[in-house]
Amino acid sequence: MSDPQRREAHGGPVFHGPASGNQFAWNNDQVTQNQRNDGAVAPGFEALARLVGDLLGQLPGAGLAERDRLDAVAAAQEVLAEVTGPEAPEPGRLRRALNGLKGVLAPVATGAAAGVGAATQEWAHEAIRNLTALM
Repeated sequence: MSDPQRREAHGGPVFHGPASGNQFAWNNDQVTQNQRNDGAVAPGFEALARLVGDLLGQLPGAGLAERDRLDAVAAAQEVLAEVTGPEAPEPGRLRRALNGLKGVLAPVATGAAAGVGAATQEWAHEAIRNLTALM
């Protein structure tokens, strides 16, 4: 048998293997992607998953700088992936993701982030307090 011929694709990425669960954007300077992972939440982590899911929904209106918002989304998605994955949540990985999320919110909560109003500052402070309580 002969090997299949390779064809060049110039309109986007080419996958030569499984790519389920991935998200891609190309030729776009202004893209925001969200991904839901509706897997079962590990027992005991339901409140954390709910809180982080709520935070993800509130981030676009929180007035964070784009870079900070993207960092917060990435950290929140890491938390959700950890508590909904096929394996039991690994405490170190979960703690690092939560610390990353709290780290993005800390300048907002303390008023160090420029252009953030009092309501957003209180929201970030409460989010950090709740995340800490659930760790």
